[in-house]
Amino acid sequence: MATVVAKTGVKKEKGYLYFLDKNGNVSRAKMSRAGRSKGKAKKQVVAKAGVKKESGYLYFIDKKGNVARAKMARGRKAGRKKKAKKKAKKRAVKKRKAAKRKPAKRKARKKSPAKKAAATRARKKAVRKKAAKKGARTRAKKKAVRKKAAKKGARTKAKKKAVRKRAGKKAAATRKRKKR
Repeated sequence: MATVVAKTGVKKEKGYLYFLDKNGNVSRAKMSRAGRSKGKAKKQVVAKAGVKKESGYLYFIDKKGNVARAKMARGRKAGRKKKAKKKAKKRAVKKRKAAKRKPAKRKARKKSPAKKAAATRARKKAVRKKAAKKGARTRAKKKAVRKKAAKKGARTKAKKKAVRKRAGKKAAATRKRKKR
């Protein structure tokens, strides 16, 4: 698939990206890693190859360190779309068939009497705990209501007393007027 254009035999180091620069030379740049400062990495020319690039090809440095090129996929050939659609339909049909299969039924295992008893005890304990919580909440609510009512009652008693006092003063004043 790929053809070697120039034999450079570059030894690749970890942490660097090797590529063919604008002049057709093999260059490298430090790859971005955590902690490295942002910005463009400086390019270093590793080997001078002087490769003239042609359009329609992808140029890269292969595993052996040589400059290689591969033809780029441009457009689609006639009939490929239809084949792709047929394949997609076949896959969909297979998936539907696979989905129709029912899972195997499992036999229900019987619990031992000891396990059953433990489970029921745990359930009952949870119910009791929940009921106790609910009871505490209702008791607290009732207490708050009683406290509020007592406050309100004290207020109304004080108001009534004040009204009686005022009424008494008025009555005494009218009595004095009548005597004169």
